[in-house]
Amino acid sequence: MKISTKGRYGLRAIVDIAAHSADGHISIKEVAQRQGISDNYLEQIIFPLKRAGLVKSIRGSQGGYLLARPAAQITAGEVLRALEGDLAPVECLAGRENAECGRVDRCSTMSLWLRLRDAINNVVDGVTIQDMVDNRPDRLIGE
Repeated sequence: MKISTKGRYGLRAIVDIAAHSADGHISIKEVAQRQGISDNYLEQIIFPLKRAGLVKSIRGSQGGYLLARPAAQITAGEVLRALEGDLAPVECLAGRENAECGRVDRCSTMSLWLRLRDAINNVVDGVTIQDMVDNRPDRLIGE
């Protein structure tokens, strides 16, 4: 399983919004500039995050984006799933109860895939956006 640029940039963007939210609503342009991501691509990334209820937008000249919930209540897993879909390592586990695999009863590799899926989910669901804000390298050395 590989996380696409959409997933990686989405996590960076949401951490950036969380880190700078004390300044009020954050514009796409500000996040894009700090993160080295094009404004257009970042807008494509923000839309699914908004649809998933992770960020909210304020319109107008003073508008921008905020987290929809506190950063400590949003996990990396929620962000990645909003952008990447199911994080299952193999297709037969992706969002279904093995319905499409006729070999599930006799699959010698299923236990590995289940353990890998659970490990991935445990890691991404165990890290909050606040954890990532608190552990930013720029914060550790001083902004």
